[in-house]
Amino acid sequence: MSEARQFLINHGAPVLFLTVLVEQIGLPLPAFPWLLAAGALSAVGKVNIAAAIAVTLAACLLADGVWFYLGRFRGAQVLNLLCRISLEPDSCVRRTQNLFTKYGWRGIIVAKFVPGLSTVTPPLAGMSNLGAGRFFLIDSGGSLLYGGSFLCLGYFFSSQIQQIGAALAGIGSSALCLVVGAAAAYIAFKYWQRKRLLDELRMARISVADLRRMLDAGENVAILDMRSAAEFASNAGIEGALHLTIDDVKAGHYEIPRDREVVVYCSCPNEVTAARVALLLRRNGFTNVRPLLGGIDAWREEALNPSTKGKAI
Repeated sequence: MSEARQFLINHGAPVLFLTVLVEQIGLPLPAFPWLLAAGALSAVGKVNIAAAIAVTLAACLLADGVWFYLGRFRGAQVLNLLCRISLEPDSCVRRTQNLFTKYGWRGIIVAKFVPGLSTVTPPLAGMSNLGAGRFFLIDSGGSLLYGGSFLCLGYFFSSQIQQIGAALAGIGSSALCLVVGAAAAYIAFKYWQRKRLLDELRMARISVADLRRMLDAGENVAILDMRSAAEFASNAGIEGALHLTIDDVKAGHYEIPRDREVVVYCSCPNEVTAARVALLLRRNGFTNVRPLLGGIDAWREEALNPSTKGKAI
């Protein structure tokens, strides 16, 4: 532990920059222990707290800026990538969309303190109508609040943090092995949860072309729109679709007809939310329910590209 302390004293700014940058990019390596340690060392004059705040802000803005512009120009692909590598397939996007719906721009600040959401927020902001200047202004405030909070906690509780460090140093390598083992166990458990969920959600999808043919033939199809309230309000969906949330479906607030084909769609990568709802309906006695392959993005793409009509997606 004394070696880590000395290393942080000697290379404080680069260490903080890299740890915060790695965390904000999306890797499951928390930066707050380093921020707390830097704050504690600043209380005894070993680390310049102003420099620590500056490098934390720079790392956050660099990572968030990359994700913001990727979201603006490659939105759907970016979200698909994030949810493919996420330990919780669609909840990262859905929870962040709910933050935007509930708090608006303040959700950018709130997300800084919620693991997983801090990476998804910038690309979602890039996909929205939020201007780059306003985003970076809000993001700067959130980054300062995030970094400053942990640095100040370390500063004001410097003696307690040093006592913890000394205790861990007394344990020696066993403490490090325990921390690494606990982190590995957590990641393994979340990966197992993810695999079990995805295995459970593997079910037949209906293609956009097949749904289009059914609608053109006048078949009475019940279509459920499971997008977030913010996206539903700002972007048109499939005409005649009933907009619901997962909570609505669970509570049975709406009567969904059982005597017809039920198609569920969402805007989330891999149609995970739609598949969750389809699975929930099947467990409640619905026998003819399928998620829409590709979700609303595939529907819009088919509408913009007439040459795909009549072909399977």
